[in-house]
Amino acid sequence: MAAKQASEKAQSPRVFGQARKPAKMFRAGLYARVSTNHQQTIPLQIRALREYAARRGWSITLQVKEVGSGASQRQLREKLLDAARRREIDVVLVWRLDRWGRSVADLLATLQQLDHLGVGFVSVTEALDLTTPAGRAIAALLAVFAEFEREILRERVRAGLAHARRNGQQLGRPITAAAKAGEVRTLRRAGISKAEIARRLQISRTSVRRVLA
Repeated sequence: MAAKQASEKAQSPRVFGQARKPAKMFRAGLYARVSTNHQQTIPLQIRALREYAARRGWSITLQVKEVGSGASQRQLREKLLDAARRREIDVVLVWRLDRWGRSVADLLATLQQLDHLGVGFVSVTEALDLTTPAGRAIAALLAVFAEFEREILRERVRAGLAHARRNGQQLGRPITAAAKAGEVRTLRRAGISKAEIARRLQISRTSVRRVLA
C-alpha cells in the first residue's frame, strides 16, 4: 500500500501541493556561419543545431546562414538579435563561439544583450549553455577575459604611439593642402615648381594644382 501511494505521488501533477508547471517550449534561433563560400560546413552546422534543438524539445523559429570574412561585420547576425528584441525567440543556438563573435569583447557584448533580453545562448560543440547557472558563471569569466583583451589593446596602442614619437613621426590626421595654401602660393610666386612645392610641403601635386587653380 505504501509503495502504491508513493508511486501515485510521483506521478501526481502536483508538487508540494501545487500544480506542476509544464516545461516551457523554447523558441530557438539558429545561426550558422563560414568565412568563405569555399567552406562546406554550413550544412553540417545546421544539422547539428537542428538535432540539438530536437533533443531539447525546442521549436525552431528562425534559421540564419552567413558567409563573410573574419574581419567583416556579421550583418545577418542582427536578424537574430532583432528577433530577440521583438521577443520572438527564447534561445540562440550556434555551432561554436567563434562563429558568433568577432572577438571576446564582441562576444561578451552580444551575450550581455541577449541576457538583458532574457534570451538564452548555447554553443553546441563546446557544451556552453547560458540558460544554466554553470553557463552563466562561464559568461562571467568571459567578461574578465574581455577586459583583459581590451587592456592589451590599449597597451599596444600606447606603445605604438610612444615608438612613433621617439622616431619623430607625426601623429594625428595629416595636414591638408588647404592648411598650407598660403605657403603654396608664396613658393609659387618665388618661382618654385609645383613638384618641388609638393615635395617641400609633403602634399600631393594634385593638391598643389588645386590650390593654385
